[in-house]
Amino acid sequence: MMLEPLLDAPLAIKIHVAAVVPAAILGAYLLMGRKGTPAHRLLGKIWLTLMVITALSSFFIHALNMVYGFSPIHLLSIYVLVASWQAIAAARRHDIVRHRRTVTGLYFGGIGIAGFFTLIPGRIMGKVIFSGDEILPIVVVGAIAAFLVRVALTRKRAARQLI
Repeated sequence: MMLEPLLDAPLAIKIHVAAVVPAAILGAYLLMGRKGTPAHRLLGKIWLTLMVITALSSFFIHALNMVYGFSPIHLLSIYVLVASWQAIAAARRHDIVRHRRTVTGLYFGGIGIAGFFTLIPGRIMGKVIFSGDEILPIVVVGAIAAFLVRVALTRKRAARQLI
């Protein structure tokens, strides 16, 4: 791992990474932890704030300049902004099923899928994480996949216990 590509990146990318890394960790904790507690609500607000910062900062990143500086990944940023508002609205209405679906989609789509695509060779995070190592990409992708499966299974188990 080498941080030079990230340290040499534009400010928007640094802000984006500074928001999304803690959002990924905090989001996993929230998905696996106990729901409805005061701590869950506070950490959830922090997580959504990080997600909104991540989405907003992406509009200043134009590395994949396809259409006037934007790419299909920016559609995901719009989704994150809309879904963040929907997650808050559902929580305020005490619509827990809708809230759970929305934040799960935000986590797996906004962090999981988008994060996976940042690891494509030639992209900044791909350079940071893989930096020429032959086996590391396989280990990292495997660890991410295992982690996401674990989160999904934990959520299913928790949902069954609520019924």
